[in-house]
Amino acid sequence: MAQDHEIDVSQAPEDAAAEGAEALPSKSARKRERLALQELAEELLGLPRAELTGLGFGADTWAAIDETARIKDRRALRRHVKRVANCLARENTEPLQALLDARAELARQATARHHQVERWRARLIEEGDAALTELLDAHPNADRQQLRTLVRAAQRDTERGRPEAPRKLFRHLRELLDAAHE
Repeated sequence: MAQDHEIDVSQAPEDAAAEGAEALPSKSARKRERLALQELAEELLGLPRAELTGLGFGADTWAAIDETARIKDRRALRRHVKRVANCLARENTEPLQALLDARAELARQATARHHQVERWRARLIEEGDAALTELLDAHPNADRQQLRTLVRAAQRDTERGRPEAPRKLFRHLRELLDAAHE
């Protein structure tokens, strides 16, 4: 006398689990988010306190940030970074990300200026007066005689394998190009 029970397929446990899985991010996605927060926490802990004051963090996050200074052991520091990342998970990280992006942009600009100065110095040492004329055309306020003297000395010292005059030329070019950017 077995009774036939009809099973409602729409309410099967497999389907309910599948619906819940669609609503939640995958384990891999959660891990990526956690690792991204840990990287953000590491960058945060490397910043000076003065730059962090306007970010509006909560008391727990500030306590974790302040505690960082007393941790000396590498393994403990790794665990602490995870703690700070957990605190950041409850915070609005957009201002922090904007601060980090601004700092990265400043670093990129500084690197680009440095490379520009390096290129000018190399051209001046290799090409001599032709590159000097081009530099003076681009920067008419530059002291022609001083630049010519620095270039000649840098050419001599480069042939002799001495770094003093090329360094002086680099510093002068950096000052010249920085003044032009202001």
